[in-house]
Parts: sequence; C-alpha cells; structure tokens
Amino acid sequence: MRLTVDGAWLKGVRRVMSPNCDDRPADCDVSLIVVHGISLPPGEFGGGWIDDLFTNRLDPAAHPYFEEIAGLCVSSHVLIRRNGELIQYVPFTRRAWHAGQSCYQARECCNDFAIGIELEGHDEVPYETVQYRRLATLIRLLRTHFPQIGDAAVVGHSDIAPGRKTDPGPAFDWDRLRSLLA
Repeated sequence: MRLTVDGAWLKGVRRVMSPNCDDRPADCDVSLIVVHGISLPPGEFGGGWIDDLFTNRLDPAAHPYFEEIAGLCVSSHVLIRRNGELIQYVPFTRRAWHAGQSCYQARECCNDFAIGIELEGHDEVPYETVQYRRLATLIRLLRTHFPQIGDAAVVGHSDIAPGRKTDPGPAFDWDRLRSLLA
C-alpha cells in the first residue's frame, strides 16, 4: 500500500468521489484518526449502499432505514470492507464529513484535523481479521505522511462523540489493533 506523493490518495485502490468534503482550515495539521463502523442497512454487509450514502444517491425507498438517513451529507476518507477491500472517497488532504459534532483533547470539530476510516461492520458483530490488518497497515502508512498522528491519536467515533455515537462498538478489539501497530 502506498500514497501519492502529495499524500492525498492511496495508490491502487478503488476511488468513489464523494462531494461531501471541503478544504481543511489553513494551518491545520492532520493529527487524529477516527475509526468508525458502518453497515447499510444496519447489520447487513455487502452491496453498494455505503457508496450511495457517501455520494448522496441513497434511495430512501430501498429500505425503511434509508428514509431516516437519505438526506444526510456525510463521507469518510476510506472504507475497509469485510473482505479487506479499500475504497477511498475523499483525499486525505481534504476534510471529510465523518465526525459531526465532536471533541478530542479539548479540540472541537474533529473533521478539521482528523482522517476518518470506516470499517464495514456493526457494533455487536466481530470485525474480520483482514480488516484489522488493513487498518493497521493504513494507519502506519498515514503516520509516515502525517507525523502528528501519534500512538494515542487513533480513537473511535464513540470517543469523540460520546453519548451520540457508539461505533466502532464493543465488538471492536482495540488491544488487537494496538498489538498490530506495535
């Protein structure tokens, strides 16, 4: 796995361009990785629904849950599917809209300085071994280009939006990820 020279894109992965992004604030260093969990519909894996959500094409008539979320304008930098496939939606150098109202170490608006990585999964369903391996490889790669991302600066969505978000959930094994990063 490699990055483009400017650090914006992963080489050799599928890109699905999301319009749900914008420029990061001036002089704002990327210093945080936020791990998310997503499945659409909830608890179901596969298909193109996540792509549709991140590109504002989700059909609200396709599933009752989609009626609730079809109007959201959200994205993430990368999705890691259950089989380990990587899909990139937003360049790492731009601000993806993944964290919402959030705070990390007294800094508000985590989207400004964070990279969002979605894992295809559900709070209560164990994640796949290949997903942990891909996530660890991606984090190590991102740290080479964004050195402000320290060892402790990899958190869950639930850590930066407690009470509002629960992902990646209790099924995510943080010790396993830490051992892969060691």
